[in-house]
Amino acid sequence: MNRHDLTLSEMTSMVGTEVGVSAWHLIDQSLINAFAQVSGDTQFIHVDPERAATSPFGGTIAHGFLTVALLSTMAIEAQPQLSGLKMSVNYGFDRLRFIAPVPVGSELRARFTLATLEERQPGEVSVGWDVTVEIKGQDKPALIARWLNRRYLDAA
Repeated sequence: MNRHDLTLSEMTSMVGTEVGVSAWHLIDQSLINAFAQVSGDTQFIHVDPERAATSPFGGTIAHGFLTVALLSTMAIEAQPQLSGLKMSVNYGFDRLRFIAPVPVGSELRARFTLATLEERQPGEVSVGWDVTVEIKGQDKPALIARWLNRRYLDAA
């Protein structure tokens, strides 16, 4: 996607359309282990390949919240930016569902559709993204979400 800055009017005209797709990201065991250490979630299905091999997953899987955490990186790669952007903050999720497990060694990418855009007041914009995180080679996505952000713009 072309990463040039868009005016508020240009971005508003994109509501309802897919606006970008991130690069593929490898989910290897070292990434899963690092996330387990940071999050404190050391459940065997994430960090013990031998024991996880006997689980219904047949091996270790990524944490669902690791996939969520990667949304920031994928968004930087794929989302258009507003002209005059000072900062962007997460506002939350209206919907977040983990659809399919992410086996170690998988590659993920995110598709972003601009679902909503509202100028709450001059210089403050609420943005809603419909996000699908795909697993390379699989029909079911890892997750789907309606992700909410606030964008703060320089005063005109």
